[in-house]
Amino acid sequence: MKTITTTDELANFCEAAKAHPYVTVDTEFLRERTYYSKLCLVQLAMPGKDDSTAVLVDPLVNGLSLEPLYDLFRDESVVKVFHAARQDLEIFFIEGGVFPKPLFDTQVAAMVCGFGEQVGYETLVRKIARASVDKTSRFTDWSRRPLTDAQKTYALADVTHLRVVYEFLAAELKKSGRSPWVEEELEVLTSPDTYIIKPDEAWRRVKTRTNSGKFLALVRELARFRETHAQSANVPRNRVYKDDALLELASTKPRSLQDLGRSRLLLREARKGVIAEGILAAVTAALESDPATHPKPDTSRDKLNVNPALADLLRVLLKSKAETEGVAQKLVATASELDAIAAGQRDVPSMKGWRNTVFGADARRLCEGKVALAAKGSQVTVVALTESAVSDG
Repeated sequence: MKTITTTDELANFCEAAKAHPYVTVDTEFLRERTYYSKLCLVQLAMPGKDDSTAVLVDPLVNGLSLEPLYDLFRDESVVKVFHAARQDLEIFFIEGGVFPKPLFDTQVAAMVCGFGEQVGYETLVRKIARASVDKTSRFTDWSRRPLTDAQKTYALADVTHLRVVYEFLAAELKKSGRSPWVEEELEVLTSPDTYIIKPDEAWRRVKTRTNSGKFLALVRELARFRETHAQSANVPRNRVYKDDALLELASTKPRSLQDLGRSRLLLREARKGVIAEGILAAVTAALESDPATHPKPDTSRDKLNVNPALADLLRVLLKSKAETEGVAQKLVATASELDAIAAGQRDVPSMKGWRNTVFGADARRLCEGKVALAAKGSQVTVVALTESAVSDG
């Protein structure tokens, strides 16, 4: 198996790949000790039946530039195929400022083709390629060199079997006319907003049980500092301080190093130096902030007047539609969306795009009393109601 260690070698491979309709891509990375993922390996494969058209790219080699790969990503004549692409795309966007286009994600495609929710790569390889993947190297340290033969074999299998999976799923989508469904789903994966975490919005990720504006102002400032420090120092946010410590700080409102020393949950390293100074500054900023600028929690869900009987009917409708269409239920609508629809809301994802065709339109008619559900053997069907039946109801 070939390992690319120079920019020229990578450029040659990528130029050859441009002559093909698709290329499969995967990465190995580490993130346990950093805020941003550390790219350790890139796997690529052109169409073929064996390993001869697949390569490993070692981005840790000094002097190797990934720009030829990014140039391939920009070439819209070649489909870039990933499985569960989100983390891979984040790496390429952060490091190279590029998204692969056009993109094909076999996990998303598999959900559309009826393989279940968030189906794993090994499952697809087993069911479609009729092969198995040796998972023993999955959690190894990919930053250590040299890589073992077992690691290389495992890594290469992530793109060689993917060719078979892609070709099968692409054919199924073409046959069913559902390729636009997948394209619609992938739009969020190629949006910068998916990967840019703004420190000012970091507080929304912290789960609290209070609607107090003053308390949320403390959470906002503490979360803002934590995110900013984690990004600049490239350390996981939990290495700065965890959510439970953040909430403790928001409650105790420390104003001095002595106050920080009394914390039960704060890491020892956070009680001194830059982190301690940042905490105290964040608390001061929150306490001195104008109440008019305090965060306001999203209470829209609390005000939902959900019709529980209608919500149950919508769940039955969703199950029936998903089974009939052969698509994962959670891909069509979430439980919270069903409750929102039952409470009268219509501006939800399941009432838009392809989801509206599959489920949303009938869900709206069900809510309006224009259709009913009927059991026919083991199947649930949608029955249109006549004007007289609607009027009588």
